[in-house]
Amino acid sequence: MRRSAARAGGFAPEPGAEEALPAPTAVPDAQPAARLPQPPQQEQVPQPQQQQRYELRTEFAFQLPRGYVDESGTVHRDGVMRLSTARDELVPLRDVRVQENPAFLSVVLLGRVITRLGTLPMIHDGIVENMFASDLAFLQDFYRQINAEGHTRASVECPHCSEPFEVELGGSRLGES
Repeated sequence: MRRSAARAGGFAPEPGAEEALPAPTAVPDAQPAARLPQPPQQEQVPQPQQQQRYELRTEFAFQLPRGYVDESGTVHRDGVMRLSTARDELVPLRDVRVQENPAFLSVVLLGRVITRLGTLPMIHDGIVENMFASDLAFLQDFYRQINAEGHTRASVECPHCSEPFEVELGGSRLGES
């Protein structure tokens, strides 16, 4: 007598009934694409990328052309200037020295934004006031460069020779626009 395997339905066919069952037919794994209806193409919606982290550079190293000479005769040339805030530009306007002499504005302002100069423990407007004129001019230009990022310059072309060049559109003194 032959044994038959149990089916998934939980029953076993009766002996001899195996021959009566239809033979299994082969089912293709995949039908050709032409026979299947294709779903409409959906537009690929770009997934939001992770927000790129933008690191704002707030401090900039500089080297003075001549250098600040302290009371012991040490020359300090290497320094760091930070970006200016609105407060940095507003507070000096209340300073009596600036009110009496507007040219003093750049000295007070630079004293606020220079964070390091050589080995000096502290930077203030008194140090800036005693710098050489060439160093002061350098710092004023450096201040404009890092705070304006070139936005006060415009590229133009000479109407006569068509030579390109840049013009300064900003104010002439530090703290002005």
